[in-house]
Amino acid sequence: MTKKTELIEKAQKLDIKTDGLTIAKLEEAIAKKQETDQKDFNKKTTSPLREKPIKNLKELSEKILGKKATPKPSSKPKKLLKKKPNTTDKKLDQSFAKAGKRSQKNVEANKAEQERQARKLSSQSKTSSIQPTQQKLIKSTRSRLQRRSKKYRQVFPKVDKKKNYETKEALELIIQTSTTKFDSSVDISVGLGVDVKQADHNIRDYVVLPAGTGKNLRIAVFAEDKETQQALQSGADIAGRDVFLQQLDKGILNFDVLITMPNLMVELSKYAKMLGPKGLMPNLKSGTITKDIPATIEETRAGRTEYRVNENGIISLSIGKVSFGTVKLLDNFQAVLSSIKDNKPTSLKGSYIKTISVSTTMGPSLKIATSTH
Repeated sequence: MTKKTELIEKAQKLDIKTDGLTIAKLEEAIAKKQETDQKDFNKKTTSPLREKPIKNLKELSEKILGKKATPKPSSKPKKLLKKKPNTTDKKLDQSFAKAGKRSQKNVEANKAEQERQARKLSSQSKTSSIQPTQQKLIKSTRSRLQRRSKKYRQVFPKVDKKKNYETKEALELIIQTSTTKFDSSVDISVGLGVDVKQADHNIRDYVVLPAGTGKNLRIAVFAEDKETQQALQSGADIAGRDVFLQQLDKGILNFDVLITMPNLMVELSKYAKMLGPKGLMPNLKSGTITKDIPATIEETRAGRTEYRVNENGIISLSIGKVSFGTVKLLDNFQAVLSSIKDNKPTSLKGSYIKTISVSTTMGPSLKIATSTH
């Protein structure tokens, strides 16, 4: 069978006239006929209300019968789909900062803390409803005396804090109440009625204690070559010029007293920030700037000590050791007090010496009556 005969039979089935048509025209007529038939079929199967093509046989049967087909009962129940939380709404409702109080980390921490406090309060309310309320035991803080050492508490009853002792009685009692195994220092504190902001009230001087200080002082002398030899012969521990300056450059301060001559103070001025705060800078009032270096060394070894009023108007210094005994301590006490009286400012109005107290290292202090001095 040729192609033309096949096309003629196909065209006859579609009710197409085939007289005098060539193969090309037959194919064209068949294609047009199929296209028109398809359009007609689509128009017949389309709902007049929604103009939507019918996709399956179920919809076609509903259209022809005019009612919905009843679904077959299924043995398996339908799964209920859980609605997912809308996370985008939360992000829109609460915006976090990158850092600080409004940061996400801080906000979550605060929320957790609030929940913890709420749970704590609820648990307390539950326990309080079941058990009777108990009063909280308030721990009383220990007094200053209770925080002291055992030896201090043993000797403290001997001291009357409200009493102003006589000088000799106070020194005898202070020796008895010493609590240390080593030879304690005996210190005095003199409260003055001065105004340290005024230049003439800034009291500073030195005194030679008759019984000595009881300390082994390391004396350094910054002087020329001639004075250096004299200083070493007089008992100085360190003496020199160039070598001494080299030690200061390295920050070596292996001395307790520094003595120098007036013409050499210019060279020591650049070390004032290092020597001044430690009380080692030579000064005219303290007697450490002198031309007679051997005499100054002898006085220092004999018991020469410097004192100066502090910002609170108090002079504090050591007058010896407990091993000195009452007599030597009394001599040193009187020497210090007479030196302080000699430095009374002329512009001062009112009382000069207000309070005097004496104490030992780690021991109780005693007040001394100022009326007797």
